[in-house]
Amino acid sequence: MKKYDFSGWVTRNDLKCSDGRTIRRDAFKHNDGHVVPLVWNHQHNDSENVLGKVLLQNRDEGVYGLGFFNDTERAQNVKMMVAHGDIVAMSIWANQLTQKGGDVMHGDIKEVSLVLAGANPGAYIDCPIAHSEDVEDGEATIYTGEEISLYHSAKDDKEEEEEKKSEDEKKNPKTRKTFLRKKKIRNLLSISSTL
Repeated sequence: MKKYDFSGWVTRNDLKCSDGRTIRRDAFKHNDGHVVPLVWNHQHNDSENVLGKVLLQNRDEGVYGLGFFNDTERAQNVKMMVAHGDIVAMSIWANQLTQKGGDVMHGDIKEVSLVLAGANPGAYIDCPIAHSEDVEDGEATIYTGEEISLYHSAKDDKEEEEEKKSEDEKKNPKTRKTFLRKKKIRNLLSISSTL
């Protein structure tokens, strides 16, 4: 299967949306496996706003989507924004809704949009990079809502722990003198080892 460009929740169950509706479990179960257009901000009036497509997967928590960008200039621009985390929200446009009060019990998803702010608080992109559908056991996507910093270090765990401790000591005025003394000793030791 072709690698997908991003993935995430297009809608989540049991969360009150900004329009007052709450989507209930399996409301879109029949859409499982369907491919729908990926659109910019629900703008259906211009074909330029079609950015690609989304493969829908009905899950216990809601509907998950695997997104594929097309090769248009606009789609590639949006793809870059998704990869950089500038756009993180998704939204669905559905019709044929069956409701009980404010609860959506059934509907038919016609498109998924990338939006600046979604109606469903649980609809977000949790994997903004390309992956294959052939995922091995043990892989997972963890979303905390916080930015992630990645770094590479050739240092071992002990060195990193000592550096972290040193950073903490620098911040605490009570231990600043101790930190400076340790630093001076380390510097003297490194000078003497080079002699």
